[in-house]
Amino acid sequence: MKGLVLSGGKGSRLRPLTYTRAKQLVPVANKPVLFYGIEALAAAGISDIGIVVGETHEEIRAAVGDGKRWNVRITYIEQDAPRGLAHAVLISETFLGHEPFVMYLGDNLLNKGITPFVEEFVRTNPAAQILLTRVPDPQMFGVAELAAGQVVRLVEKPKQPQSDLALVGVYMFGPEVFESARRITPSHRNELEITDAIQDLIDRGCLVRPHLVDGWWKDTGKLDDMLEANRLILDTLDRRVDGTVDGESRLEGKVVVEAGAQLIGSVVRGPAIIGANAKIEHSYIGPFTSIMNDVEIRGSEIEHSIVLEGSILNDLANRVIDSLIGRNVKIIRLPVKPSAYRFMLGDNSEVGIRW
Repeated sequence: MKGLVLSGGKGSRLRPLTYTRAKQLVPVANKPVLFYGIEALAAAGISDIGIVVGETHEEIRAAVGDGKRWNVRITYIEQDAPRGLAHAVLISETFLGHEPFVMYLGDNLLNKGITPFVEEFVRTNPAAQILLTRVPDPQMFGVAELAAGQVVRLVEKPKQPQSDLALVGVYMFGPEVFESARRITPSHRNELEITDAIQDLIDRGCLVRPHLVDGWWKDTGKLDDMLEANRLILDTLDRRVDGTVDGESRLEGKVVVEAGAQLIGSVVRGPAIIGANAKIEHSYIGPFTSIMNDVEIRGSEIEHSIVLEGSILNDLANRVIDSLIGRNVKIIRLPVKPSAYRFMLGDNSEVGIRW
């Protein structure tokens, strides 16, 4: 059995961050989202993994490499443009051959992994197995309709959903899916939708099994979902201190301090993680916060946020909350008069100012 990870999207919902970074490499709890999917496949015993990449292929290749760190073999498959999930399946046919495979969307997270679902798929041998979860806004997802416990219809982002069962971004297929992917036509989005290919399997009388996910699932394509995934994963970490914490600092709860990090006169209230070589001085790091490597925070407070590599927060008057701060960002208070805000912001940036 092989794995297929899709990492070719543009990440428009996370702009401006994704103008300069692949969305699948934005970290959650200081680890790129993409890595969680590779780890899930490896834990399920899948060692031959293809990664479909697009315009960010160089960055993905540099981050993932050949897969040896996970004891897997990585093959890169280039997609010239985002043409739909079923198109990604078709261009991967040479790599996949006639073996069954797991297709994993590279910006998705499942807290309990996929091992039991893979074992069930191997045992029952259907043409496809789809994972489902109940959501409050099914019109934003591919939606499944069931009858007598079987999948009878799939609709991509329906205007009037007939159920609240959304497709989770993990699918399992036999080789029958290639014929179905070739039979369908592009949707109104000009994409070959995987929901249409699965519907074709159903219409041809092939067995498509549903499985309701009992743990949490997150599509990390939006800021709120990214922060929520960060919160959920941080809460699973065990306390570990490999860096330096001085006598005036205090760690509360589940806190990870990586090697080379320094805490000086600061409070960190977990769950939280402080990356390697970060420096936290006379500051407060609140719950559900991930501070990446080489970040400097002085005289400031932050919680429920993610701060990426090399950024600086200095002497901020108010607490930073619910934020995703990119690489090498500087947020500082300058002791100058007259008081004023001075910005250099990229496209689609958002700044909240409390008066």
